[in-house]
Amino acid sequence: MAKRLVAQSKDSMEIVIIVIFAALLVAAGIWQYYQGERRRKELMALALKNGWQLRVSNDYDIETRFAAFSCLEQGSERYAYNILEGLAQRRPLCGFDYHYETYSTDSKGNRSTHHHYFSALVVETGLPLKPLLIRSENVLDKLGEFFGVDDIDFESAEFSRQFFVKADDRRFAFDVIHQATMEFLLAAPRFTIQFAGSRVMAWRAALFEAIDFEQAVQVISGVVDRLPEYLIREMKGAE
Repeated sequence: MAKRLVAQSKDSMEIVIIVIFAALLVAAGIWQYYQGERRRKELMALALKNGWQLRVSNDYDIETRFAAFSCLEQGSERYAYNILEGLAQRRPLCGFDYHYETYSTDSKGNRSTHHHYFSALVVETGLPLKPLLIRSENVLDKLGEFFGVDDIDFESAEFSRQFFVKADDRRFAFDVIHQATMEFLLAAPRFTIQFAGSRVMAWRAALFEAIDFEQAVQVISGVVDRLPEYLIREMKGAE
């Protein structure tokens, strides 16, 4: 009799755990839905404010459209959504949220799927830019210097301390990042900035708030608008 009661108690406890787990899943789904709806409303308000268009459906071709940007090549099951398109200072832009998956296997052979999300904004400059990467410096960069993996250092010690800069053409990097641009970037919101083809991307390894899309436009425009006239003439002459 006692064994039967213990077994019934165990069964009841398992049922309670299953019900609680199911309730948590439903609650998480509802929370995720409302968070998504809140974000879409904020992005729609942003689009209306700036005269942009918002497309919320998944776009699996963004990585092909912007193939030169390495952050879009991570993982699998890649797609963009909440896509903003329009003009800023007469330059075409495309901002979006991005998803990709990675996988891991534990010691028992169980496979887990990890979902990753971040946001990015791309501006078309109409100029034949050379590859250039500008981002905040981190601890791994310091370790890289020890092993001979160095970035480009500039006259401003403060800028060189705070930013990691990589370019195939070092002269191009120095032409783009002159004193006025260094001062601008030191004071501006931080993004990873990448030049590829005629486009410039600003992104972070996390989802933007709505205001971050506007700030990304301002940062990209600030860098592009500060390109020296001689450099613009050289680039246009090389087309």
